Amino acid sequence: MTTVLASAAALLLAAGCSSGDGGPNPFGGRTSASGPSKSGSGGDSPPSGGLSSSPSSAPAAPSKGTAKVVRTLTTKLDSPWGLAPLPDGNLLVASRDTGKIFKVDGTSGQKTEVGSVPGVSPSGEGGLLGLAVSPDYGANPMVYAYFTTASDNRIARMSYDDKRPAGAQLGAPDTIFKGIPKGAIHNGGRIAFGPDKMLYAGTGETGDRELAQDQDSLGGKILRMTPEGEPAHGNPQADSVVYSYGHRNVQGLAWDMDKRLWAAEFGQDTWDELNLIQPGKNYGWPEVEGKADKEGFVDPVEQWKPKDASPSGIAYAKGSIWVAGLRGERLWRIPLDGARPAGKPQSFLDGKYGRLRSVVATDDGGLWVTTSNTDGRGKPGKEDDRILKLKIS
Repeated sequence: MTTVLASAAALLLAAGCSSGDGGPNPFGGRTSASGPSKSGSGGDSPPSGGLSSSPSSAPAAPSKGTAKVVRTLTTKLDSPWGLAPLPDGNLLVASRDTGKIFKVDGTSGQKTEVGSVPGVSPSGEGGLLGLAVSPDYGANPMVYAYFTTASDNRIARMSYDDKRPAGAQLGAPDTIFKGIPKGAIHNGGRIAFGPDKMLYAGTGETGDRELAQDQDSLGGKILRMTPEGEPAHGNPQADSVVYSYGHRNVQGLAWDMDKRLWAAEFGQDTWDELNLIQPGKNYGWPEVEGKADKEGFVDPVEQWKPKDASPSGIAYAKGSIWVAGLRGERLWRIPLDGARPAGKPQSFLDGKYGRLRSVVATDDGGLWVTTSNTDGRGKPGKEDDRILKLKIS
């Protein structure tokens, strides 16, 4: 497949200005001086993964819930980052610093290396980051990976065949998207397929704050693309993968029962955020941080002090959004009543397991949670890092 270079002609700013002079895009795509298209794949209707204006089909979650670790599935993982459940109940986990992907048996916890991603350049917060499996995995078993190279962050997909020998179960990577800015910090990295079967990616602004508002940059954005890496039908601009902007560092993506997209975002010194994502909207960074009630920017639904959260992965389960906290070393529960909180956030596991990185819902209504104590910022114990199974209500 031909590698797709990112088209970063992006969204209208709140003032309605154009996105450039019509000249070459630094990522090889097109820019437009005439604003977003009103026809074709960039039409006015939001995609199915966006904000729903219809009443919620889910009842309001109880204001109080519970979360309890019922088992440790596996231990001694090296810098785990992405976590992707397989249809058979097993898990794929990415090692940020080694570039390797492991299968973890969902029953026994046995770890098996399935392969590695060539070209991973781990440094700072970069490396092998998010994982996702194809939405039609049964017919087309593909593993998608977001990773840092020597020059950028990119997304590749690989076939997966567990009948091949251990360590060689991944096929050659097919890079579907590249040109996402990289840095020592704020590489984003979470990828996930939405209910519309499109691939979403959270990116960071690499410490260069102005990239988040820059329409000609892919940094500090949420991207939406086809499984082949092309701009998805219904994006705010027909020739762009940019779905929302004004983000600092997005490492958590999840959809609720009504197909609303939620994202977690690292703040700087003031507020971390849980945002309800709407296509084409500006989430404020670096102009605002947290709830500012300022025209042109979307306020977060919930916010925390960075010392209490520093959110990474998120999941939707039992009517609530669950947020893994790194610096906060805890798991947050935000009960929902439609698109609003049904109560105050609750925290669980406070300090008991250290830094928490990824959280995914299980088929039986629980959660898988990974720790992140070997990432260079934690205090690893002899069993770190781990995958924990939680029972929740």
